[in-house]
Amino acid sequence: MKNRQQQKYVFQTISAIRAKERLFILIYLFFVYSVSAQILTKADNRVKTDADITVGAKRLDLYLPLLDGETLAFTGNQTSVIGKTHLVDTLLALGIKIKVIFSPEHGFRGNKDAGQDVLNSKDKKTGLPIISLYGDHNKPTAKQLDGITVVVFDIQDVGARFYTYLSTLHYIMMACAENGKKLIVLDRPNPNGCYIDGPVMEDAHRSFVGLHPVPVVYGMTIGEYAKMINGEGWLGKGLTCNLTVIPLTDYSHADLYQLPIPPSPNLTTMGAVYLYPSLCLFEGTVISVGRGTDIPFQAIGHPKLQGATSFVFTPSAHTGALDPPFKGQVCKGYDLRAFGNVFMADYHKLYLFWLKDCFKNIPDKTNFFNTYFTSLAGTKELQQQIKEGKTEDEIRAAWQPGIRKFKEIRKKYLLYPDFE
Repeated sequence: MKNRQQQKYVFQTISAIRAKERLFILIYLFFVYSVSAQILTKADNRVKTDADITVGAKRLDLYLPLLDGETLAFTGNQTSVIGKTHLVDTLLALGIKIKVIFSPEHGFRGNKDAGQDVLNSKDKKTGLPIISLYGDHNKPTAKQLDGITVVVFDIQDVGARFYTYLSTLHYIMMACAENGKKLIVLDRPNPNGCYIDGPVMEDAHRSFVGLHPVPVVYGMTIGEYAKMINGEGWLGKGLTCNLTVIPLTDYSHADLYQLPIPPSPNLTTMGAVYLYPSLCLFEGTVISVGRGTDIPFQAIGHPKLQGATSFVFTPSAHTGALDPPFKGQVCKGYDLRAFGNVFMADYHKLYLFWLKDCFKNIPDKTNFFNTYFTSLAGTKELQQQIKEGKTEDEIRAAWQPGIRKFKEIRKKYLLYPDFE
């Protein structure tokens, strides 16, 4: 296998190679990195699973005493488990009183489409009321918290700023601060917690896909992030949440973590999770990210894309994508499943050459970007840089002052050894 510098050069120059040559290289990389990923999984002690790490939810000895005699609101989804048992079931079996469940985007069972309004409902198994915190209602009201003394938050994050579970955390913290409720965050590893990259969000572009001045990839667990929201005063109005974080054991930011459960319906593999920070930007363009296929966030394409490989896909109704873009249309594009293994091989960064390549090869450049792109990027500058044909190195150089400033903030709130 070539050394890292040679491999890095291959990836950076793929977009400049003719379609047939690109196809050959992608096939080659698929075999090379399929093998390398298997080797790393067996031999590299940085690749960890639930068998190696004790997540916050498992550390019952630390937080059960904090729940004794309390009335809970539980914020979680399908990832809120201890092994194969949902934490709500575990807590109820232990005699803990839970009054209500708050659910994030995709719902309590994690099967709703991205962006789909999630309605209030009742959990069939426990009979508990479920209040949605996605759509028109993002923050618990004082009435919904009436009689609650503690809120428990346990959701698996994926480490990208526009993944909306962070915004749900923010509004839960705000509601707790405003209403004098205690919050316990049960920490979980960040599968993209081993690097920091991307433009820092500008305050003018705050939205539910970005509330804080952090890079696209911020390299923190959700417990560390909660401490940062508090410590930096990002709740506003002088609010501070009464926060307790139940930490992980045997985890560092140098570790790679294999998620036991898909965190949302379109992130079904670790390859998709690793590619998500780079590919989610396409949601602000005319390019499909493979929603409505068996490989969402592992493929990109468009019916009119030119200069791509011979790879095609046709979106159809799938769980989590009932009405995907270009439903029933053949999209020409790129199969990026091989690149999931690149991340496993220690190439951690936000990749731009796919975005640049698609912009170059789409006939109608005028309508390539939509207004959502700036919300995802957190800045207008990235769109302008792509349009102007700036190189990836030039674009990345513009991010560095903001990243350096963020790193100084971030290090104050780390609970685990860093990757640097």
